[in-house]
Amino acid sequence: MLRRLMLLTLASGAFWSVLAATGEAAPPLKFKDPQPKRYELKARASEIDSRAKEHPEIGFVFQKDGKPTDVENAFVDTRVAPRGKLVIWLMGHSGPLFERLSGYGLHSIQVHYANGWFGKLNKEPPLADDKYLGKIRLEAATGEDVSDAIDIPKADGMTERSLQFVKWLAKKNPEGRWDYFLTPDGKDLRWEDVIMAGISHGSTTAARFAIHQKVDRVVMLSGPRDNYETWQGLPSATPSNRFFGFTHVLDGGWSGDHYCRSWLLLGMHKHGALVDVDQMKPPFGNSRRLITAADVKNDANRAHNASLPGGAAVKDAQGKFIHEAVWLYLFTHPVDQTGEAVEPEGDCRMDLRPKGDGKKK
Repeated sequence: MLRRLMLLTLASGAFWSVLAATGEAAPPLKFKDPQPKRYELKARASEIDSRAKEHPEIGFVFQKDGKPTDVENAFVDTRVAPRGKLVIWLMGHSGPLFERLSGYGLHSIQVHYANGWFGKLNKEPPLADDKYLGKIRLEAATGEDVSDAIDIPKADGMTERSLQFVKWLAKKNPEGRWDYFLTPDGKDLRWEDVIMAGISHGSTTAARFAIHQKVDRVVMLSGPRDNYETWQGLPSATPSNRFFGFTHVLDGGWSGDHYCRSWLLLGMHKHGALVDVDQMKPPFGNSRRLITAADVKNDANRAHNASLPGGAAVKDAQGKFIHEAVWLYLFTHPVDQTGEAVEPEGDCRMDLRPKGDGKKK
């Protein structure tokens, strides 16, 4: 049946649509690179897309102190068998992370989109609208008009920036087979093969977008936050077994119950208990909720960034990162392999609004 449909539709460019309609998986991605290697590519968003604009009102510009700030990054390693998944990273570029992702057989990009709003529009104490930040995040991600607090055109949202970058990569780096992640008409990404990921602010926006748009999985390092809001509990286009989280217990977002609250609202407890990765070996009970108490010299700021490979991550006596297996798990563990459901932890506060204040009018 599938072979007949392929023959009938391949010439018309509707192959991917038929696969989606029949529930069949896309054909495996394969590289045909005569000189396999790891490719590290960079481009400026403002040069890729002439529609891209600055938003100085939220501190979002293309150049600062004489240096470009709209540089986007991409990694792929054609020496490694590809998994056919594209990671979209929503924070500043992390070379150590992208090196690992390419080593896992993943394509990865970091895009420059209008996310400078956070320092300008984050409101505390909480407003009456308990989805205020969530709406801004969704508009920043999609370019759709969902928030009255901000005006971000489609060309400056994460989805369009990602699409335009992948189209550029498909032309500039055909060896990397970036075209695999485009729909046949080139008007969108094949989101079913996209992994949304980020740390802190980036992990929070990744989660908000995944509630709106079904993706392959979400990897949330040190997040999500928005601790006064309830958007984390909205009906989600991405099933709860596809959300993965990792944080340090000394991170203020964890000790303040921001992360545990978000994880429960997202339904991640339905797929396993909290797991201390320093006390359990992979696959960590197939849980989606991973924590560490590794030594960060009692530094909460370091703890916040210790979930990401880099300068704050914990190393062993030989100078090697101790959480290599955790990062591999977060990005590659089969989503259909999950732990057993557990009851929500009673010591995680779900209402973090100041007592006696209520919702500010």
